[in-house]
Amino acid sequence: MSVQMLEDNELLKLYINGNEESLVALLQRHKRKLFSSILVVVKDKSLAEDIFQDTFIKVIQTLKRGQYNEEGKFLPWVLRIARNLIIDHYRRLKKMPPAPVYRNEEGEEMDIFSCIAAEDEDFEQKQQKNSLKRHIKDLVGSLPNDQREVVMMRMYYDMSFKEIADVTNVSINTSLGRMRYALINLKRMMEEKNVAVF
Repeated sequence: MSVQMLEDNELLKLYINGNEESLVALLQRHKRKLFSSILVVVKDKSLAEDIFQDTFIKVIQTLKRGQYNEEGKFLPWVLRIARNLIIDHYRRLKKMPPAPVYRNEEGEEMDIFSCIAAEDEDFEQKQQKNSLKRHIKDLVGSLPNDQREVVMMRMYYDMSFKEIADVTNVSINTSLGRMRYALINLKRMMEEKNVAVF
């Protein structure tokens, strides 16, 4: 029987047992769907190609270490790896380049943008804002995984709901619904913990 006729999980078993051709067959079978799923989110062909290659490097490494245990759900597993690599890419973008830094009168390093925004605020207002940011970050961390993921992608990585839907492999309505529930939960938790918005 030709390897093209085998199921994904059969091809994986063959590859794990040393048959390189079976991985080529898996790649051929799923490359179009995987690549288009990446491209629709990143909107840049060369970046999509990089993430596509990184995804398969990670797949091969995981298989070679014997850590694959998805029981025949190969494509969703690969899509999840690609999604995590895309999120990592957005994270790195947010961290670079750093904002210009200068030292204030107290010798503290401050980035130029926060200084411009905070020029007219007194020390107490700044402290309240920092405290609020810490509280909100803690509250976001305690949301259910799917809600936390949408909040992070939307608020911290500035992704559209269409991009979020594509990365998380759900409909736009589902990602909007998760955001809505996240906001409801955040509001409830803020009230319970008596966190005031200034």
